[in-house]
Amino acid sequence: MSRYTQTVSINFTGGIISPGHLLTILDITVAARVSKVQFGLRQQLLIEVPGKYYDQFEAACRREQIPFYAHGIAPNITSSYPAAGIFINDGWLTEGIYKDIFALFDYIPGMKVNICDNRQTFTPFFSGHINWIAAGPAHYWYLFIRFPKSSRLFAWPDLIYTNHIAQVSQCVEALLAATPDIDNERLYAAVIAQLEYTSKPVTTELELPMFHLPYYEGFNRHENHYWLGIYRRDQEFSVAFLRNLCNICLETKTGQIYATSWKSLIIKNIAPEHRRLWDYVLGKYGINVRHAANELNWYVEDNSEDALIIKRHIIRHFDNADVRTYGLCFSIRINPGNNCFGSIIISKQEDKFKSRLKGHHRYDISYTQDFNPNSGTLLVYRAGVAKEHLGPYITSLCREFYENSALTDPLITYVAGQQTVTAAKPVEKIVHQCVRCLTIYDETVGDPDQAIAPGTTFEQLPDTYLCSLCDAPLYNFAMVPATSLGWLGGGQD
Repeated sequence: MSRYTQTVSINFTGGIISPGHLLTILDITVAARVSKVQFGLRQQLLIEVPGKYYDQFEAACRREQIPFYAHGIAPNITSSYPAAGIFINDGWLTEGIYKDIFALFDYIPGMKVNICDNRQTFTPFFSGHINWIAAGPAHYWYLFIRFPKSSRLFAWPDLIYTNHIAQVSQCVEALLAATPDIDNERLYAAVIAQLEYTSKPVTTELELPMFHLPYYEGFNRHENHYWLGIYRRDQEFSVAFLRNLCNICLETKTGQIYATSWKSLIIKNIAPEHRRLWDYVLGKYGINVRHAANELNWYVEDNSEDALIIKRHIIRHFDNADVRTYGLCFSIRINPGNNCFGSIIISKQEDKFKSRLKGHHRYDISYTQDFNPNSGTLLVYRAGVAKEHLGPYITSLCREFYENSALTDPLITYVAGQQTVTAAKPVEKIVHQCVRCLTIYDETVGDPDQAIAPGTTFEQLPDTYLCSLCDAPLYNFAMVPATSLGWLGGGQD
């Protein structure tokens, strides 16, 4: 029996997955004797098809008109669409506009195209070759070109109108493919010579928000519904589980599933009365949706068991040392040339002696300028590190991030204020904050959605009370000064 398999990818433009479409794919996958699949960094489905059943799989996909590609050939259009409505709640870039943009692409990009809202930090901005980032004026976009096989980034001199995104992308890709060594000025001149597009000059440089990875797992309340994030530690999703997931979506008319850049899934707009169905199927397949935050902020190469082994090794050290990683994200590069997104990057050195002993492997630890994962500037922290020493070195680098943070030290500010203020201070207001998702419980407001009246102190809450956003229990709340949060009361932000 042949053990040969071939990895194929099926693209979901922008990360949007129709449950019915996915169910059809999964039925074909089952017939090809595949029991587990993965989702890739670029929001696509990855399937290891056994060689014995490859022709059958190909014929079924052709019959159902489902295009698929050898992994890496068509790298998918990625977007921040999965964050819309849950991590981004205002602005001109709506879900409808995303879909209008995707519909403009009447060709299959061979280069990586990213389409992102400028206010989010959930999806990488510059991991593509052609990176579109929403500007302040409605329907205008910044364009950044990252030249293939390099970290060179070219900021386009114009803001480009929404309707021309696909057209400009196709032209840029063709020019880069034909002339790989083309410089910035010649690329710009060649595009404007070939195309007429609506634009405005760039008068204000793009300012990106400080990186913060929102907690994207578990049940989370949003307005009158829930959204559910599902992450798998081994990056593998059972086909049987996914088929059940699709059937629930279809039966409850939940709508769409979203693949994220963190190899996870998000299901939006789950009605409260349907939550029990999701709890049941999660329990049936033993799906945990309460992983620690320091396990979720990793950007790991596709199809790399070696990278997952290194990740697990470092996380075990984080857990033992009780390391804080908030505000950071990590990536692991096993294969040379892969461009992974991260504040701290662990790269496997090329093994000149081709040793099969993994104990001989060495790794370089780097970090991005200001620990900004969207920065293209890499600074070497340690080189030639053995696997067993990665945890301690990266822990030290995490501490350096907090010690050298650009944020003003609140303790210094507080002491300076104490020295200058002589009048009596009012008693400082204390609120309770969920340590998992940072939601605030303010007794002056209560929690109307859970029938908690204004004026109910935290101590008076029933033992069954759960966080209104992430359903964390009472013991997950900590007392914090309201002023340290910029909290003035009068509602939840």
